[in-house]
Formats: sequence, C-alpha cells, structure tokens
Amino acid sequence: MSDNLATAFRDVFRGHPAGVALITATVDNQPVGITLSSVASLSLDPLSISFSFMKRTGSAGKLLRADSLLVHFLSDEHADIAQSFARSQDDRFSPPQGWDTAPTGEPLLPGCRAVLRVKIIDTAVAGDSTLCAAEVLNVWHDPHHSALLFMGHQFYSIDGLTPLR
Repeated sequence: MSDNLATAFRDVFRGHPAGVALITATVDNQPVGITLSSVASLSLDPLSISFSFMKRTGSAGKLLRADSLLVHFLSDEHADIAQSFARSQDDRFSPPQGWDTAPTGEPLLPGCRAVLRVKIIDTAVAGDSTLCAAEVLNVWHDPHHSALLFMGHQFYSIDGLTPLR
C-alpha cells in the first residue's frame, strides 16, 4: 500500500466522528479493558454487535479469551477514563474512576449511557486487526446521559448539538 493511500485513509477516519465505548471483562481473575470507537449494531436475530481490536495482544488478546464482556457506551463525563484505557501505560480500574462489579463478574462503570453484556460468537482476522461478532446477552440503558464522541484525536460531547432535520 502506498504511503499516500494510507495517509488519505487515516485522514478520512480522523474526520469521521464515532461513538466511544469501553469494553471490559475479567480474565485470569484480573480486570481488563480497552477503549474502542468501532462498536456497531450487527443483527437483530440473533441480537448482536460488532467491534474490532487493532491487535491481538495485550488487553485485546485477553478480551478475546473472555467468557463474556461488558460494552460500556460512554457518557461525556467519561472522557478521562476513555483516554486512560486508550493508552496501555495509563491508570486503569482505579478507585477514583468509580468502578463496580457486575453480578456476572465483569468490571462495571456506573453512569454510562448504556451497557451491553455480550459473548463473542465469531471473529475474522484482517491484517493486524480482529473483527468480532458478539451476541448480546443483556442490555442496560440510561438515556439521560449525553454520548461521548471521538474525532481527530479528541473527545466531544454530543450534548448541545442541533439536529438538522
């Protein structure tokens, strides 16, 4: 692939806003999590979503081995937490972040717009990335929280945006 093509591709997605999610699980009796902007609805039957990991090592590799995952749709109040889980050297699951534990054992972040409990049902490898299809097992939704967006290496609140139609 040419450098010009890769640069143009990156520029397209840097300017394309995406919702921010945090995926967590307990693997080997340890909490693990990663920030993603690739979560999308996939199917209503079976109820499922898709997301991708940029690599198959570190936190992503552990999440791929989890029995079940929590997909947190982050609120604008979670920008600092999203940033800390986007960088492997940052503080994760610290008491000031307000973590709890779901009844099913996964790390749970209160105050999210929504949380889906999922189980990965299939994966496909594309280069260094892994695309996951995950069946939705439970849904918790609190529409009173504003969505967190990511674009151009920055986080934004959707609160205050004006609908065009």
